[in-house]
Amino acid sequence: MEIRVLEELVEFGQEKMKKIPVFDSPHMFYDLYALLPGQMQKVHAHEGSDKVYLVLAGEVRVQVGKAQATLTTGQATRAPAGEEHGVWNASEQPAVLLVVMAPRPS
Repeated sequence: MEIRVLEELVEFGQEKMKKIPVFDSPHMFYDLYALLPGQMQKVHAHEGSDKVYLVLAGEVRVQVGKAQATLTTGQATRAPAGEEHGVWNASEQPAVLLVVMAPRPS
């Protein structure tokens, strides 16, 4: 059995958002995204894969399709397959998200 302590995995990159693999398989991925203030994941889309963003710490702006919202700790949203999506830390505090995508994009 694989067990991970998420808070022990979190690390931030000064130059760009840090993606931290937690679990990875041919069927899905389960990552942490660590964003310092001003960092972002550019808007993009995945055909055939849904993505879920869950905020573990901090606050982020999320775009799914044309809609945008601010998510705070404990809030989540889903980007359906084919929908453009992205996330950025517009706050003054670091943010950590749990990101799950399935099926894993090819």
